[in-house]
Amino acid sequence: MQNVLNALRALEEIAARQPVGVADLARAMELPKSTAQRTLTTLRTAGWIRPAAGTPTRWVLTTKALLVGRRAAGELGLRDVAVPVMEELRRRTDETVHLAVPEGERIILIERLETSQPVRIILPLGQNLPAHASANGKAVLAARSDDAVERYLAEGLAGYTGTTITDPARLRAEIEGIRRHGYATNGGEWRADVSAVAAAVRNDDGVPVASISVNVPTSRMAATSEEELGALVAAAAKEVEAALGQLPGGRRG
Repeated sequence: MQNVLNALRALEEIAARQPVGVADLARAMELPKSTAQRTLTTLRTAGWIRPAAGTPTRWVLTTKALLVGRRAAGELGLRDVAVPVMEELRRRTDETVHLAVPEGERIILIERLETSQPVRIILPLGQNLPAHASANGKAVLAARSDDAVERYLAEGLAGYTGTTITDPARLRAEIEGIRRHGYATNGGEWRADVSAVAAAVRNDDGVPVASISVNVPTSRMAATSEEELGALVAAAAKEVEAALGQLPGGRRG
């Protein structure tokens, strides 16, 4: 029981003082430093805290606390259920994780969790991602009907880099591959320095409402298994789908 009380007190102290180090936390809680360290380890393992950006010995809350609070208040949407899943995906890959949503033919970046690595992908929230040249976009496009794909193709495929798919037949073939594998890839097709793997999040009717991606500098993707990342993002997307399906009224976003 005391360990549970220590963990709850630590959450309150971290929320008030973040980013906080173990020595500061021990002083605030009037506990031995070793006890404070064990409490931090427990909270990190449970997904409640993470190292502060650029200062791995100091700690901040994850969005899990926000998720629980909003559930208690009955106010929960796509971003709230997706971010804890994204936190776990970032922990497992130590790469930048993005959440994007479709708005008509546009794919909009609405959330970003950054890697701790010094070389990283930085895109602003609100960024418009091309549907045929980004992993998020291709994941959403592949989750749509064939008619929707054809309507998109009819608008023409802009080229961004030397690897952008601008031939409709090639894009159709890639979409079929995405549907078979359950995830989409981008190998520097929008920006040469950005590679990614993404999977679509669907609603109960099978309509794509979002996509989740792991984003890697192209120079680092060679050492990264696309297949392994694909399995991780596909599982993350399914987890978000399941969580959205449990919202009051089946609310999606």
